[in-house]
Amino acid sequence: MPHKGKPKKKEQKLFYRINEQIKAPEVRVVGDNIEGGNQIMPLEDALKLADEMELDLVEINPNANPPIVKIVDYSKFLYEQKKKLKEQAKKSAKVEVKELRFTPNTDDHDLQFKLNHARKFLEQGNKVKATVFYKGRSILFKDKGRELLDRFVEALSDIAEVEQQPKFEGRRLVILLKPLKTTKKNKSENAKN
Repeated sequence: MPHKGKPKKKEQKLFYRINEQIKAPEVRVVGDNIEGGNQIMPLEDALKLADEMELDLVEINPNANPPIVKIVDYSKFLYEQKKKLKEQAKKSAKVEVKELRFTPNTDDHDLQFKLNHARKFLEQGNKVKATVFYKGRSILFKDKGRELLDRFVEALSDIAEVEQQPKFEGRRLVILLKPLKTTKKNKSENAKN
């Protein structure tokens, strides 16, 4: 039975004009159940054809000339489109920026501890933002903070590269590291083994 009316609220993200909502005088009908798989016809004929098959006429490309429509079960069509969107979302990389904070007087043990965290973040494919905070008179020791960040970058040079050079943002010295492209590949190879 053809689907009538507007889609439900949950379906609003994937809105397609269907049946009587389509306003073009002429449409290109595509699909498996169409002779030749691709026909240009008046909208009324396409609506009749869809009604005879007890399916919906769905406008899949309104910007084409004439608009492209498909004769399908609208509910099934929406389900498949949502499934495709989920697959695309899974494939898209989600990169987070993890922040590590230091002071210019951070000792070696603390630096090593934070290096271990940074290494773990980078191996997961995240970016690392290292920030040196200057409190009070510690601003006089700008060189110490820069040296600390240089040691930090050098210790991670095997798995990371500098995306943003150290720069001052008020009383903070900030550097941004991103994982090397080979890091992600190595991680996926290790997971397979």
